[in-house]
Amino acid sequence: MQKSQGVIQLPQPDYIGTISVEEAIHNRRSVRKYSPGPLILREVGQLLWAAQGASGDGKRNAPSAGATYPLEVYLVAGAMEDAPAGIYKYDQKHHMLLEIKPGDYRQDLSAACLGQPWVLSAPVSLVITAVPERTTQKYGKRGFNYVYAEVGHASENVYLQAFVLGLGTVVVGAFDDDEVSEVLGLGDNEIPIYVMPAGSLMKPCNCKKDK
Repeated sequence: MQKSQGVIQLPQPDYIGTISVEEAIHNRRSVRKYSPGPLILREVGQLLWAAQGASGDGKRNAPSAGATYPLEVYLVAGAMEDAPAGIYKYDQKHHMLLEIKPGDYRQDLSAACLGQPWVLSAPVSLVITAVPERTTQKYGKRGFNYVYAEVGHASENVYLQAFVLGLGTVVVGAFDDDEVSEVLGLGDNEIPIYVMPAGSLMKPCNCKKDK
């Protein structure tokens, strides 16, 4: 049973960027190496907003079959400038973080992801989960297809937003479901689907080569 210990209000998201959609689509890539520095709260909030934040009509930024909205987004934060390390749940309605438990759980999450080092080295990871019943109670077994399609919509939003912010991310699908669920403290009706580590891009080295 999850209990929220604290609330962090995220900065208002930006609705106008400096890069076109076309440029972001053309240049976005999976990134597995990140600068060691922390992310600021505005960057984290923008990524979360892109994944499941409120759209202009009050719905969500990723399309959902029948507006059933099965997805939830968690933040496993180890290095943020404006907030302590911890596991948070994104409250998309109020654009805020609800603390689930304090502390740096990146090592636990990385172990649950079969030891993938980018999960450990990234300052934060977004974990996209789903409560399939929200969709299957309306569409039956077919609803599972819609849930997985929706995760694809949300994750691509994160990819594009990361590029615009000068950040990198990658979709991680290889993990032990039970272990990730244990790290997050998920209930029996909620399943993890994607882990998305995120961080600043590594700056190119300007070191002179040895003669």
